[in-house]
Amino acid sequence: MVAAAGHDWTRVLLHEGTPLPPLDGFDAVWVKSGSMDVWQEEAHPWLRAEKALIREAVVDRGMPYLGICLGHQLLASALGGEVLLGTPEVGVKTVTLHGSSPYMSDVPSPLPVLQWHAAEVIRPPEGAVVLASSPACSVEAMSWGDKALSVQFDLEAKKESLRHWTEPAPRNLDAEATNGRWRDGLEEALAQQLPGIHRSARQIYDNWCRQCGIPNEPPGTIK
Repeated sequence: MVAAAGHDWTRVLLHEGTPLPPLDGFDAVWVKSGSMDVWQEEAHPWLRAEKALIREAVVDRGMPYLGICLGHQLLASALGGEVLLGTPEVGVKTVTLHGSSPYMSDVPSPLPVLQWHAAEVIRPPEGAVVLASSPACSVEAMSWGDKALSVQFDLEAKKESLRHWTEPAPRNLDAEATNGRWRDGLEEALAQQLPGIHRSARQIYDNWCRQCGIPNEPPGTIK
């Protein structure tokens, strides 16, 4: 969606040793999924620098921020919230929206989403607004300030994601993952829901762009 709108973007793969660039010259920050947990700073020292960059971007600079899955948890941790192991979720689930946030305008509730996590935000940072929850997770989506949005579910989900995520079998996930039946029906369920998931992802992205003043159609350049 970013490239289709004509924006320039820089991909930073911290787990592969790519250094964090300074924020000068960038207009927005996206933080996506990852297999590590926010508290594993000894194993992944770059997590400290990433949290510091998130604080600088969101708190000090007021930059637009979009966090997905790990990026949701990192926003909470960076701003003083708490993330711990919770009730795992894997597969196509539904979340319930709360209130009337502009970020969720025209997004259905209950909202089908693809979930793939074991940790969760158990205490959002001070000033955060909880936008969605599920029976297993009380903070499925939240906003902070005027331009920061994060979601626990995987907005970027596509059919190919499952092949990458399911080999090897996921750890610390729910019953589907621990009783050997976790793979059965998962691709079929995702295939059935994927068109709607993609429509909702596009709507949330458009809402985020609108809220943050980012052009979401060409021409436009976001570094």
